[in-house]
Amino acid sequence: MALMNGVLILGFGGHARSVADVALSLGVKQLRFIDSNARPNENFGGFPVLSEWMLELPDGWSVMPASGDNAARQAQIEEIIKRGWPLATLIAPTATIGFGSNVGPGTLIAHHAHVGPMAVVGSGCIINTGAIIEHECIVGDYTHVSVNATVAGRCRIGSRCFLGASSTVIDGVSVGDSVMLGAAACAHRDLVEPGTYIGVPARLLVRKDQG
Repeated sequence: MALMNGVLILGFGGHARSVADVALSLGVKQLRFIDSNARPNENFGGFPVLSEWMLELPDGWSVMPASGDNAARQAQIEEIIKRGWPLATLIAPTATIGFGSNVGPGTLIAHHAHVGPMAVVGSGCIINTGAIIEHECIVGDYTHVSVNATVAGRCRIGSRCFLGASSTVIDGVSVGDSVMLGAAACAHRDLVEPGTYIGVPARLLVRKDQG
C-alpha cells in the first residue's frame, strides 16, 4: 500500500481510535479526526479532533470512514464520494491477505486479521482484530466482522451485516443482508431473513423491520 501523507478519520469513537492505530502502524505521520461532538482542544496523541469538515483536504491525504455503525459508515462514504475526496483503505501490517483476494475501498483490515485466497471483501467493511475471512468467501459492503470472528471457506455474507465477537459461520453457509449474528454464535445453516440471531446453533431472536 502506498504511503499516504495523512489520513482524515471520520469519527472519534472507539473504532476511530482503532483506525488511527492501524494508520500509524502503516507509517502514516499525520492524522486528523472529525467528530461533531468534539470538545475544545480534544486530541488523540496530539492529533486534533475537529468538529466540522475541512474546506479542503491536504495534498496526499485520504479519508477513512470510522463509524462502528454500518449505516453511519455507509453515509460517511457517500459524503466522501460526494466531495470527490480520495477514500482510504487500511490493511494492518500484521494482517495477511491471500493470493487473488480483493479488498474494497474504505475497508479496514485490522491487526492480525486474515483474508484467505480468492476472497472478496466489499467497500466500507470492518474486518476487525483477529477476524478470519477464509478462502473464496464474499463479504458484502458495509459489513462488520468483529474481533476473533471466523467466516469459514466459500461463505457468502451479505451487506450491512454484523458478525459478533468470536462468532462463527460454518463452511459454505450464506448469510443474507442486514443480519446480526450475536457474540459467540454459530451459523451452521443459511441465515436468510434479516434480523438478530443468537446461540449455538444460531436461531432467530428478533426480525428486522423491513418497512
